[in-house]
Amino acid sequence: MTLDYELTSSRPKQIGLIVLQADETLEGDLRLLLPNDLEFLVSRVPSATSVSRESLQAMANELTQAASLLPVGANLSAVGYGCTSGTAQIGAANIASLIQAGIQTPTVTEPVSALIAACAHLGVTRIGLISPYVASVSDQLRVVLADAGIRVTHFASFDEPFEERVVRISPDSITAAAIAMGDAEDCEAVFLSCTNLRTLDVIAQITTQIEKPVLSSNQVLAWHLCRLLDVVPQQPQFGRLFYPAAGR
Repeated sequence: MTLDYELTSSRPKQIGLIVLQADETLEGDLRLLLPNDLEFLVSRVPSATSVSRESLQAMANELTQAASLLPVGANLSAVGYGCTSGTAQIGAANIASLIQAGIQTPTVTEPVSALIAACAHLGVTRIGLISPYVASVSDQLRVVLADAGIRVTHFASFDEPFEERVVRISPDSITAAAIAMGDAEDCEAVFLSCTNLRTLDVIAQITTQIEKPVLSSNQVLAWHLCRLLDVVPQQPQFGRLFYPAAGR
């Protein structure tokens, strides 16, 4: 027997997310950061276990295919690409073009554009940057931020090239590094770079200690996706950016 059925016209707001193959953190963080009524659908993009400028650039060859694996029947209001250093290396405009070649969506964002928008929202122009990766990987990110009017006044790195070790850098190590950097007078905010770095549990503690905004790749990406969809996130436990009226 063939059953009759109707198709519902109602659906939640949907976004797409392209996560690196090596990333163990981003999906879990976004489940905490995004409102429950905002649905996100995930695809993975091949990525190297060791991070270098060359391996980051190589992802450009895989992004369109990764985007095409998102459900074609979904109504994706935006797609987020989950790699900070990869965005700086490939370029935000190129990433948007590559993703939109694979899936229909009006808007693409990533942690770099999200960070720039977050700094503008908070009135921040001088940041301290903490990266898990070797310094050469972060050089291009510093150039991109400078072009956007954001000066990296302090930089520090855990100098770790391997993703399976990046995700296991301890909360205490991240906290100590951020507090030491945030104490500098010419540092208006601290940015914890990398979507694979586990930062959500320490943002509130660092913010209280340094009395300045603390930003992270996953936090700014979630915030920017909400802004693009006219959704107002209000979760102050994830930093000043998520306060009802975010500001310095």
